Amino acid sequence: MVGLGRMGANMVRRLQRAGHDCVAYDVNAAAVQASVADGARGAHSPQEVVDALTAPRQVWLMVPAAYVSSTIDAFAPLLSPGDTLIDGGNSWYRDDIDRASPLQAKGINYLDVGTSGGVFGLERGYCLMVGGPTEAVTRMAPIFDDLAPGAGTIERTPGYNGDLAPAELGWLHCGPNGAGHFVKMVHNGIEYGLMAAFAEGLNILSEANIGASDAPKDAETAPLTHPEYYQYDFDLAAITEVWRRGSVVSSWLLDLTAAAFAADPALSTVESGATPGSSR
Repeated sequence: MVGLGRMGANMVRRLQRAGHDCVAYDVNAAAVQASVADGARGAHSPQEVVDALTAPRQVWLMVPAAYVSSTIDAFAPLLSPGDTLIDGGNSWYRDDIDRASPLQAKGINYLDVGTSGGVFGLERGYCLMVGGPTEAVTRMAPIFDDLAPGAGTIERTPGYNGDLAPAELGWLHCGPNGAGHFVKMVHNGIEYGLMAAFAEGLNILSEANIGASDAPKDAETAPLTHPEYYQYDFDLAAITEVWRRGSVVSSWLLDLTAAAFAADPALSTVESGATPGSSR
């Protein structure tokens, strides 16, 4: 694992718990030492990473998108035919297509793996959207199985029969290079749309008592025509909690929202622009 931030470090921990032997590398020596304390083998350079692995090697990059190209450039000359580089960050899918071709010319496989789960993935598991050649995906399947949540207690979708499909375990080979990050890109768009919808709706509820306000009139604010229709002092914490119970908008994002309101009803400690559960 190259990149031991909030997601990369936890992914190492999850794999270690499943019995995998992990080599952990980061430009931050303290992050490497923390992974070593959790049972991983530490490395302090790309060469040390490659030397510590047995061919065919699997090198998973969990670094910010801006550093993926330079990290690949550092590792590619050290790898051998049959080795695999995996980008688990949020790269643009077209960059995956451009990166895969020159690596494949050297016999090095490249996988793009859209990874969702944030800081909660250590316990819950990570939803993985994979793009790349089938042979490399098949070789990585045991890793995907153990990083993913597994079937858990979720009821099977009608129409799924027989052995559990990878999608039911929480990971999917979506197609050739770029497919994983394409699916993750759309996933993120849906995620941000859901968060925006919750924010807009909750903001309306938070202002629904404006008709009871005695705020002085000024040139900047038009007076309410019918203030009697806007006199509801809603408990947002309770509303988000009741929505979790059988509502069609119930979701993990709503779970996080309800937990935030329960801990701090005014959301006074929430940073502007922060994404719940994200490490992006």
